[in-house]
Amino acid sequence: FYCIAGFSIVIMSVWPYLQKIDPTADGSFLGWIIASYSIGQMVASPLFGLWSNYRPRREPLVISTAVSVAANCLYAYVHLPPSHNKYYMLIARALVGFGAGNVAVVRSYIAGATSLKERTSAMANTSACQAVGFILGPVFQTCFTLIGEEGITWKLIDLQLNMYTAPVLLGALLGVINIILIFVIFREHRVDDLGRQCKSINFEGEESGSLDQDVEGNIDHVAVVAINFLFFVILFVFAVFETIATPLTMDMYSWTRKEAVFYNGIILSVVGIESVMVFLVVKTLSKKTGDRAILHGGLLVVLVGFFVLLPWGKKLPNIQWQEIKNNSIPRTASTEMLMPFWSLQAVQLPANHTEPVGCPISQSWCLNTPMIYLAQYITSDILIGLGYPVCNVMSYTLYSKILGPKPQGVYMGWLTASGSGARILGPVFVSQIYTHLGPRWAFSLICGVVVVSLLVLEIVYKRLIAFSVRYGRMQE
Repeated sequence: FYCIAGFSIVIMSVWPYLQKIDPTADGSFLGWIIASYSIGQMVASPLFGLWSNYRPRREPLVISTAVSVAANCLYAYVHLPPSHNKYYMLIARALVGFGAGNVAVVRSYIAGATSLKERTSAMANTSACQAVGFILGPVFQTCFTLIGEEGITWKLIDLQLNMYTAPVLLGALLGVINIILIFVIFREHRVDDLGRQCKSINFEGEESGSLDQDVEGNIDHVAVVAINFLFFVILFVFAVFETIATPLTMDMYSWTRKEAVFYNGIILSVVGIESVMVFLVVKTLSKKTGDRAILHGGLLVVLVGFFVLLPWGKKLPNIQWQEIKNNSIPRTASTEMLMPFWSLQAVQLPANHTEPVGCPISQSWCLNTPMIYLAQYITSDILIGLGYPVCNVMSYTLYSKILGPKPQGVYMGWLTASGSGARILGPVFVSQIYTHLGPRWAFSLICGVVVVSLLVLEIVYKRLIAFSVRYGRMQE
């Protein structure tokens, strides 16, 4: 919950905050800001996973959370340096991501502390907590917009408390509470696939010889690689979805920075509530249909969600009037033909309107790509909010079952790293493909990637079975 809340609590406000503290930052740099979180997580996940295989899990959990707390505090002060502010923000988000690498430790602990019958339910519960974090993050951000962009300043420590810094300071407070809870509540625990208590918490511990013969057997690495690929695709398409929300709505619906943060915060909160309900249903449904069938259905829903988001109409988005007013647009045949219409738009706008809104002329596709209607956008949000949580929890569940009683810290680290890699490429994909080619190309490519993932799932479908089932120790 804390890791996801720490990520989502600022995701809607990163772009306007970046524009405020460093006007030299462009849309491409936003992609790297968003991706830096995942770069940090990708580096940290295997390291923390390896650490948890040899040492008590409390150690990596406390250290990683402390790193996140320090990084959130740094984010609150990125406005102070006289220059290069965007790079300080980049470092802060990378360190927050590094701390979030502890999700590999969390997942490996859950896999080792549950039997096969308990696994899907436990993973769904954990994913539900992540979804609640994803809900409350934008909710907090939306509430903090009431403080405004200026807010108040605590001069003694040079702290500006505004709609951009208040969320990360709350994230830092959550981290401190989390560290206290780890010391007070957390305990080591491990059972085998049948639910029998194991004497050794870690496989590499001194008592590893006391483990029974259920450990014997080789992991199906084809299935492991396939799940890593599927998880990469799932996280990639969702990273695109959450990253593109603010710039897309600002381009299509002429929302201001504050409106984009506020409205998208509400939309993502509703999607998060939907996700929690999906997790509750998945726990019951998986007992009847099996994990693989649910994963297949989730991918199909995600495919439909992005297909709906393709531009289908004829109406073009509004063009940013301030650039036309300042005569800063390039002179081309297309722009000269439309110049009288643009000039009329510029005259009709209120004189006190200082923030440029609409689709920037620097994105050439704005001149010929139909706008995505709000109904399309909301329908896509609903469908992706249904399909993504299903795919997410089923990937983790199937992966942990395939690994069986083997040490899962490092393997979970690699799965988390593959998801982090997707979160790196997703924002970069948005900043490059969407910015230069537009939504039609961006969402068509996403649909193609999801189709490929469905084909991969069909190929390895029969291999995605639990370790104990594969070796005949349990019935599927």
